[in-house]
Amino acid sequence: MKYIIISGPTAVGKTDIILELGQKLNFHVISVDSRQVYKHMDIGTAKPTVEEQKLVRHHLIDFIKPDEYYNAFQYRQDALKIQQKLLKQGIYPVFVGGTGLYIDALTKGMFEGVPRDENLRKELSNLEKQEPGILRSMLEKYDPASATRIHPADIKRTIRALEVYMKTGKKISELQHHHSISDDYIIIVLNRNRDELHERINTRVDAMIKNGLVDEVKKLIMKYPVNLNAFQTIGYKELILHFERKYDFKTAIHLIKRNTRRFARRQIIWLRRYKNARWFNLSELSRKEILTLLENIITKARGGGNGNPL
Repeated sequence: MKYIIISGPTAVGKTDIILELGQKLNFHVISVDSRQVYKHMDIGTAKPTVEEQKLVRHHLIDFIKPDEYYNAFQYRQDALKIQQKLLKQGIYPVFVGGTGLYIDALTKGMFEGVPRDENLRKELSNLEKQEPGILRSMLEKYDPASATRIHPADIKRTIRALEVYMKTGKKISELQHHHSISDDYIIIVLNRNRDELHERINTRVDAMIKNGLVDEVKKLIMKYPVNLNAFQTIGYKELILHFERKYDFKTAIHLIKRNTRRFARRQIIWLRRYKNARWFNLSELSRKEILTLLENIITKARGGGNGNPL
């Protein structure tokens, strides 16, 4: 039996397709999304609604507080535990989401051999406060491979990469990618033509604003510090800066759309690294065609018909 990972850039349409397939094929979804793990961050992370979760059960969403620490190593442990639990119950798990580091954690294993050094982390954090951008420059110098995949605004992961290098003299990028991709997983990538994807992103952002994203962010920052890593999520960080009067509301919306488009591009670049992934262009396939293709792949992967995968 093989396991399916369905990925693709944000707003490509993964959830809509999975909901229909899941009801027909009777599988559960294990999320592969590093932002949907957070409680109270629903609208801006495009988390499946309560109604949608009644249609197809989702796991590993909405279980971590925004101020709690959670990483890819923990994700791998949790995901594999749920995978085995579902299999014992006769339920086939399908992994769905666009977080590349989580996909790596699943398919390659995850390096977590160097313990956290809180003193070093504090020193690096203070250095960044004194000279903004210095940690990024250090990362580009000492571990350029990590610099290409860690967003410049992601101070948390930048510090972790530098921490590993300073304590071991080895690059975390090399340690993390030591393992080859497990053949237990089949990676499916859903994509769309660039202009169509961008239009879907813009429309989604407008819908998030209409559905209450502004109020969601206001409630969060009344309860939690604004400098949390969770609030570096696109949509939240721009609105927080707007609330701090860094720029007006119209500019905040523009930046959310722009940053989401750039994020989608980075996701596509990351997913291209998986040489054996199967790509499907939803701009060129009818809904019926993609549903049939995915149904056939999932049915074959779990060893036959739509019943018990065991």
